[in-house]
Amino acid sequence: MWDFLLQGFEVALTPLNLGLAFIGALLGTLFGALPGIGPINGIAILMPLAYTLGLPAESALILLAGIYTGAEYGGRISSILLNVPGDAGAVMTTLDGHPLAKKGLAGPALGLSAVSSFIGATIAIVGLTLFAPLLAAFAVNFGPAEYFALMVFAFSSLSVMMGKDPIKTLIGAVLGVMLATVGVDSGTGVMRFTGGMPELYDGIDFVVLVIGMFAISEILLMLEHDLTKGGGMAPVGRVMVSMKEVMFCKGAILRSSLIGFVIGVLPGTGASVAGAVSYTTEKRISDREGTFGHGDMRGLAAPEAANNASAAGSFVPMLTLGIPGSGTTAILLGALMLYNITPGPMLFTEQPRVAGGLIASLYIGNVMLLLLNLPLAGLFARVLTVPRWALVPGIALLAFVGVYQLHSDLMAIFLMLAIGVLGYVLRKFGFSLAPIVLGFVLGELMEENLRRALAMSGGDVAVLFQSTLAIGLWCAAVAVVVVPLVVSGWKRRRASA
Repeated sequence: MWDFLLQGFEVALTPLNLGLAFIGALLGTLFGALPGIGPINGIAILMPLAYTLGLPAESALILLAGIYTGAEYGGRISSILLNVPGDAGAVMTTLDGHPLAKKGLAGPALGLSAVSSFIGATIAIVGLTLFAPLLAAFAVNFGPAEYFALMVFAFSSLSVMMGKDPIKTLIGAVLGVMLATVGVDSGTGVMRFTGGMPELYDGIDFVVLVIGMFAISEILLMLEHDLTKGGGMAPVGRVMVSMKEVMFCKGAILRSSLIGFVIGVLPGTGASVAGAVSYTTEKRISDREGTFGHGDMRGLAAPEAANNASAAGSFVPMLTLGIPGSGTTAILLGALMLYNITPGPMLFTEQPRVAGGLIASLYIGNVMLLLLNLPLAGLFARVLTVPRWALVPGIALLAFVGVYQLHSDLMAIFLMLAIGVLGYVLRKFGFSLAPIVLGFVLGELMEENLRRALAMSGGDVAVLFQSTLAIGLWCAAVAVVVVPLVVSGWKRRRASA
């Protein structure tokens, strides 16, 4: 493995590939920071260009992988500063990242995010280097029944987010699942909740949902604030994260890095699931003062470490099995196909320059991203000093351009505005938007895998409980809900006694 890695660094450290890694990291950060673009669209835009320019396979993959990992860093910028997630993986970052910015800690929040992302990605890349074949064999054991049980476990973890108002969290998650069912049922062809509108036959796009829920509702809240209390600018405060703050979050970072990497290895899960599971896990472990959701550094560090660990982990099934671990690695898989390279077990022996160069470039690109993002934290934080009369139109422009460049359809704009008004109303009534988005993402995955499992078993629901792995996940899901209730009841009885 060391010989293989040394050969990879020989490829990655050539001037051309170093330059491409830097360009990919820079462009990825920009793509991730712009709502609606994200890593998938960034790679889709540049992949034909890389092939047209005649770049070698290893160089093209280094450029595209740099965009992928850079976008995971960049997605946190708008999440923290504007409460607008750059992509699906950054949804959980808004829960504590934006409250920190409101407290005047935007700079330290951005810096901590960069450090957490670096540590999470580094741990995952080391795991990719050392344990790729073993982890790939583990991922193969996950069938539709196991994925369904995993989604149930992720939903049960939402109970941690309920806090003092579990009914609102439950309503939000159910609403998200309902929105995920809009469109033509892929299994039966039945129209579901489309209202006879052809524009809804394909369902509600995730970008439209996220930008509407977060960006448009945030704009409406800003306008309301200006009309009632005046348009004061948010404080910036200090701009650098301290070592004491990083050490305070070290447990959250390490735990979430491992969680994110394992979830990233599982094909089809992605950063959104990793962020949700890591955040709820960390909240259960660390939130003894009830500060999560109100600007806790650990609540920011956990999903950021998990997001980037998941991104690196998704390369494991792609390189070793030829199975995309996420939507973005599916496009990278297509890039390999353009060069007539077939990913799989033989890739490491037949194309060592490609596989080794890619893994080595992940180490290099991760360091580049840290050095690029830490000094710019203060500059990014200055966005909060922009007057609201300029900031609100800027956010609106990003929202409209982000949706229109994906769909080129005015109906998508109107749908985004309608979802934004719904998000505004829900926020006024004290609902958190994160359970809605998580319900949307997890609900779609849950339904898809339930269909597959039942199709394989001829409709026998016992298939969901047959494997040891599935039973373990079901037990974990029940424990996540039941154990806190039992402990809470025991504490109340002890206190009354």
